[in-house]
Amino acid sequence: MRVGIVGWGAYLPRFRIATREIARVWGDDALRIKDLYLIDEKTVEYFDEDALTMAIEASFNALKRAEIHPQSIDVVYVGTESKPYAVKPIASSIIDALGIDRKTYAVDMEFACKACSEGMVSILGMVKAGMVRYGLAVGTDTSQGEPGEHLEYSASSGAVAFIIGSDGVVAEIEAYYPYTSDTPDFWRRDKSPYPVHGEGFTGEPAYFRHIISAAKGLMESTGLKVSDFDYAVFHQPNTRFPLRVASILGFPLEKVKSGIVVDKIGNTYNASALLGLCKVLEETKPNSRILVVTYGSGAGSIAFSIWVNDEISRKVNLAKTIKEYLENYRYIDYGLYVKFRKIITLLH
Repeated sequence: MRVGIVGWGAYLPRFRIATREIARVWGDDALRIKDLYLIDEKTVEYFDEDALTMAIEASFNALKRAEIHPQSIDVVYVGTESKPYAVKPIASSIIDALGIDRKTYAVDMEFACKACSEGMVSILGMVKAGMVRYGLAVGTDTSQGEPGEHLEYSASSGAVAFIIGSDGVVAEIEAYYPYTSDTPDFWRRDKSPYPVHGEGFTGEPAYFRHIISAAKGLMESTGLKVSDFDYAVFHQPNTRFPLRVASILGFPLEKVKSGIVVDKIGNTYNASALLGLCKVLEETKPNSRILVVTYGSGAGSIAFSIWVNDEISRKVNLAKTIKEYLENYRYIDYGLYVKFRKIITLLH
């Protein structure tokens, strides 16, 4: 049975702040940090936007491309670490907003930035088992960074949504491979408004070890090689990390650059690697193979091999594309930034 992506969608807030504006406020050392991240600007949610509203927008776009009735969806999984409620789920709100049948499985999932990809794997299994017809996996976050701290240059907002099934597949999920360990590189304690980094763990033992292990595991288990992939998309906490991991794995720049979006939107957490996948799906030619590797702190990765078929081209313009979102923006200054993100309220 061929199971994979039937429709996909994304949402990015219109407002952006240039990282040079953040550096201007915090001084010369901050400018050095900005250059380290290689991020030019990042998305900022407006007053009336949060992880839920962005999830709904992305899901509507996915439905448009899937060309199915909302009541064909039998399961909704939402990956997020920044939902607006401490207890109430996002998934139940999406069901009513989209007009999905209420006898649907629905749950919010959490594993830092890779929970959405966990939802994709779960739906894949449910479809193959005949338990559901279609499933909706959503990744949405309004990630937070403490003012003046490194994360402020990357933490941003955005959402993705994928409808997965066996009928109308345009991008078959051929294989996947997980890699997980207890590596405490990033966390946020209860009642703390901002996360912190386990600095010595962030790079080598966390991000690089997990992504490389998942990617190599996938290729070894399937017999696929770097030359068999036309594109490679990796989790994007900044621009340097995915470029470096591509180099370590032997992927040339031309196979990676199409999926890089972090330099213009920042790190959208659960949507990070998957926004890169959306962009590649919108630009790729039929009969292409994509390697996608997600990553979540704590820590774990999932590598996917995705085969794109002839139907992909017809689906692209049925909903708003990543290119359109990237081209439709308005810059704000730091004053509006702290106002929109309600940082001023937190400081009071």
